[in-house]
Amino acid sequence: MRQADATPILDVRNLTTHYPSPVGPVKAVNDVSLSLREGEILGIVGESGCGKSALLLSVMRLVPFPGRIVGGSAFLEGQDLMALDEAAMRNVRGRKIAMVFQDPMTSLNPAHRVGQQIVEAMAVHGIGESGASGGEGAGNNGASASRWRRQRAIELMAQVGIPHPETRFNQYPHEFSGGQQQRIMIAVALACGPRVLLADEPTTSLDVTIQAQVLELMRKINEETGTAIMMVTHDLPLAGDFCHNIAVMYAGRIVEYGSADAVMESPAHPYTRALLASMPEFGRRERLVPVPGEVPDLSRLPSGCAFWPRCALRVDVCMETRPELGEVEPGHLAACHLVASCTACA
Repeated sequence: MRQADATPILDVRNLTTHYPSPVGPVKAVNDVSLSLREGEILGIVGESGCGKSALLLSVMRLVPFPGRIVGGSAFLEGQDLMALDEAAMRNVRGRKIAMVFQDPMTSLNPAHRVGQQIVEAMAVHGIGESGASGGEGAGNNGASASRWRRQRAIELMAQVGIPHPETRFNQYPHEFSGGQQQRIMIAVALACGPRVLLADEPTTSLDVTIQAQVLELMRKINEETGTAIMMVTHDLPLAGDFCHNIAVMYAGRIVEYGSADAVMESPAHPYTRALLASMPEFGRRERLVPVPGEVPDLSRLPSGCAFWPRCALRVDVCMETRPELGEVEPGHLAACHLVASCTACA
């Protein structure tokens, strides 16, 4: 696996996104800070409703109405995405940072041929025109640029494992399997050569064999191009196998962060430990233990630590004061008042 560069390419600071509700703001992303380095694969894990997808949409500035980013910043190569106007953000979105959405069947336009959808992504950003980044070999006029984009789209389809790409360029989304549709979505995302790829549960709707193929494709892209990947998943063991680092989200906040090995082998937060205990493992014969209770209403978060109503280790301070991320060991952080107790009982 390619090792991540030390310099952050994406630096998220105190990002906060709210949705209005009759009882108060739904704090979907609640003061989140994290960084992503060149060549790094970062997994964002947690139960449904913890804010994982909302975090990616916030970074992309694609939060659906009536949601609103109310605070924080996201620096991409030193440029604060939150400070850009929409026209400037459109120039960045797809060109420098791209996203693979959860369901390719609703992300691809059913009325357009898949090859043209890849070409369109390049045309919007001028890729293939004379002097445009990524347009090596393209001509100066529109016809030659179109030919270059078509050839590049066919190359991308081959790169992501679509057989007979010259023929399938002209087919429609419904003529592809679910796994192939997801590969097309990855090709669209890669069309402009982004430095950062955000993937929102890219394998959720796929069977296990196709999941493995899609993940192997993303790993290959990461290793060959150095593209940094931030991937949302509810599957913690999958993140442990695929990612360099893991951030565990709960109730809109990051409650644990560290290398994949550290989080999987020495989980420090009770929530991470509970997630691992609830997941099946090949060869393990112990009874699975479900996480008690349910994710809290993000418009009515409990005082103190949001996890305390479900935590068997809670003490009075947990119900009174919200814990901040603190270092368990170098590079391994957890937001828990009882970090020492959590690691001691491992």
